[in-house]
Formats: sequence, structure tokens, C-alpha cells
Amino acid sequence: MQAEALSHTGLVRPGNEDYYIVNMEKGLFAVADGMGGHQAGEIASHLALEALAEKLFSDSSGDPLSRILAASTFANEVVYRSSLSSQDRNGMGTTLTVFWVNGNKGYLTHIGDSRAYLFRNGQLKVLTNDHSYVGELVRNGEITIEEARQHPYRNILTRALGTNSVAEIDTWEMDLFEGDCLLLCTDGLYEVIEDDELAMILSRYQDLAKATRELINLALARGGPDNITVVLVRYE
Repeated sequence: MQAEALSHTGLVRPGNEDYYIVNMEKGLFAVADGMGGHQAGEIASHLALEALAEKLFSDSSGDPLSRILAASTFANEVVYRSSLSSQDRNGMGTTLTVFWVNGNKGYLTHIGDSRAYLFRNGQLKVLTNDHSYVGELVRNGEITIEEARQHPYRNILTRALGTNSVAEIDTWEMDLFEGDCLLLCTDGLYEVIEDDELAMILSRYQDLAKATRELINLALARGGPDNITVVLVRYE
């Protein structure tokens, strides 16, 4: 297995509220995009991923999918409790997209509008649903993907981690095959780079470090309007 990751503040935002995990030893990979004023978004994304990793590897009871859901639920509780601790953190939250390799299986949890993609045999597939206002409109056929990129409400989330005491988190498992490449990213990447362009870059580079840099650089060349985080994982 190989993995590479990069995160960039972008060219507009004053700080980086994204956070990621790359733990090759444990096979854990994740991205989180925090939200909230007074740096609360940055706090939320860090708290969520640190709590998730702590819970996942301190409690080995249950099957892998149950464990990763329990860890994600625990992360929600940690962020939510922290949001109640001070006025500056009130209402903070984060997206959460997690991929855990366990044997020849991949286990995923997801909430918010960060994404997981699978690149297999030259084809790119989005694995996650965007839990956002425009994501719902696209799935209902009310607007196109192109219209969603310019929609004035594209940043409104319908689900996020830590904003409520209970979170509705998507979970699923998948078989992994040699050569599979997983892309985890925040919306700062996919909002300015189309899926066919993502696939082209992943096809062009066998070196994951070069592919990661190319993705970040292209997002910056498109204006870098948001924080950009990319995690690439190749299963071998």
C-alpha cells in the first residue's frame, strides 16, 4: 500500500480549517473540513480526526464496520461537547470522510461534503454523496453538476459532524483489488476540478506524490478559492 497527502490554505481563505490523517501502519486515512468562526473550524476538524483515531484503535470489539462507525460517532460527541464549551466554538462542526483498510476490505464513513473517489481500471467513481443543499438538488435532478459549482448556496451543508448531539453518518464496505486508488478530498479540490480532469491526472502519474502535487497546483491555478486537501491511497 502507498499513500500521499497534501493540504493547502488556498489563495483566498486566511487560514486552513482542513485536516487529514495518513496512518500507513494502521491503514487509516481521513479528511475533515471544519466550519465555524474564530478558528473553531480548525479546532473541529482536528478534534474529530484525533478522537476518531483514538477510539478506533483503543476499542477492538466488534466487526470493522461497526468499529469505524462507533469511532465516527464518538468523534461527533467530542466535537459537539466542545462546541458547547465556549461562545467562540458555538455551532462549530466539520465534514468527515474516512477510509480504513483492513485486510482486502475498505471500510468508509462519511458525513458532509468532502468526498471519496475510487479510481479503478482507468475509471473514476464518486463513492460518497455530498450532504449539502446543492448536492440534494443535483441528486433530485433539479440542477446540473455545472450549475451546482456556481450556486450561491453551494456551501450550505445538510449534515455535518458535531453540530448536533446525534449525527447521521453514511457507512459502507467494499472489496479492494490490486491497483485500486482512493482519493479523499475536501471541496476546495473538486469544486474547481472536474471529475474527468481528476481521472486524467490519476492516469498520468504512477507516483502518488507527483499526482498529489499536480492536483493541488491545478486547484491553485484555478484560483484556490477554498482550503484544498488531497489524500491518495493505492492498494497493492
